[in-house]
Amino acid sequence: MRIFEQLESEVRGYVRSFPTIFKTAKGSFLWNEDGTKFIDFFSGAGTLNYGHNNPIISQAMIEHLQNDGIVHGLDKATVAKKEFLQTFYDNILAPRNLEYKVQFTGPTGTNAVETALKLARMVKRRSNIIAFTNGYHGLTLGSLAVTGNTFYRDEFYGMRLNADHMPFDGYFGPDVNTVDYLRKFLSDNSSGIDLPAAVILETVQGEGGINVASVEWLQQLAELCREFDILLIVDDIQVGNGRTGNFFSFERAGIKPDMVTVSKSIGGGMPLAMLLMRPELDQWKPGEHTGTFRGNNLAFVAATQALSYWENDDLTEAVRYKGQIMEQELKAIAEKYPQLISDVRGLGMVWGLEIPRSGFAGEIAKECFENDLIIELAGSEDQVVKFLPALTIEEETLREGLAVIDKAIGDLLQKKEDLRTGDTHQ
Repeated sequence: MRIFEQLESEVRGYVRSFPTIFKTAKGSFLWNEDGTKFIDFFSGAGTLNYGHNNPIISQAMIEHLQNDGIVHGLDKATVAKKEFLQTFYDNILAPRNLEYKVQFTGPTGTNAVETALKLARMVKRRSNIIAFTNGYHGLTLGSLAVTGNTFYRDEFYGMRLNADHMPFDGYFGPDVNTVDYLRKFLSDNSSGIDLPAAVILETVQGEGGINVASVEWLQQLAELCREFDILLIVDDIQVGNGRTGNFFSFERAGIKPDMVTVSKSIGGGMPLAMLLMRPELDQWKPGEHTGTFRGNNLAFVAATQALSYWENDDLTEAVRYKGQIMEQELKAIAEKYPQLISDVRGLGMVWGLEIPRSGFAGEIAKECFENDLIIELAGSEDQVVKFLPALTIEEETLREGLAVIDKAIGDLLQKKEDLRTGDTHQ
């Protein structure tokens, strides 16, 4: 690992959590250069919903390159883009009666968020944006302004401008409706909160700790936005692309956001980000918002193949089935260790175990890595063990990984008890 310590910036993160050199990957497995096989419950932070090196995706990219297909095209018309757009319309938009224009914004999710915020302000001629506690939307300055975690925030960045945070669903507990709370601020001309151009949210907060907004809350928020002429932006970068069961995470609530940001798994493992917007919001002048890599044709090829999973309901049903397994097994683990785990929450195939004991979630993740399972943390204090297996994971592998979690928790608690009592089992 010396070369990484010598040359790579101190900002590197996941290499510290998973200190080994990975070499190959397939499906839900990674292998390091020594040949050790790891189960992947991380999935590239939600980028690999269809697994590592998915064969239909990889083969299509190989053929595209072998045929000298366009790779870099800015926003020129290409065959790869045409086929992606047609497939996205046929498999995603049309079946859901969604009328959205598509804007390709650049290689990563924060590009889509920045574009959405800029467009909302331009259309509404208002600059304020409402975001929510524990929300995460990216780390470029506009996106950072609507991200809640103080770990990423510093006044030196200047990102507080034109953004206010309001409490997410459940922030004050089950008895406080935070849509009513927001309504009070918007209705009071002396609240100090300017009428915003847009409200941005994740329907399931991923980095924020797997906080799931209720259907009722989402519907009330959508109605509030209509009432006050505010644009509703759903950030579906991590929990879209089937992660909650439906392709879009907001489908369960029956709402139709004004804008939707999409990235991560839409590219089938390749960099791709886009903004979906109601047609009447598409008020850009040609070339008014650009990006060198907004035309990643290799990603279009990969994405078109990934969208083949949505020609029918098979993947949705598989996610719901495996999601039920995750829920049942994680709740059983929580019941087994009530002194440690305070909550189990999630939807589809994104779940979290909340562990209030300071630092213990990190110890669990480390113990899992030592037992060949890769899993990350979430929450404002890294207090939530976050489960993001590939949607295509085999049931046997899923159960095997969950068993590793169970054993890791048990082993850690036993080690701590042995230290307390001085028992070394010798």
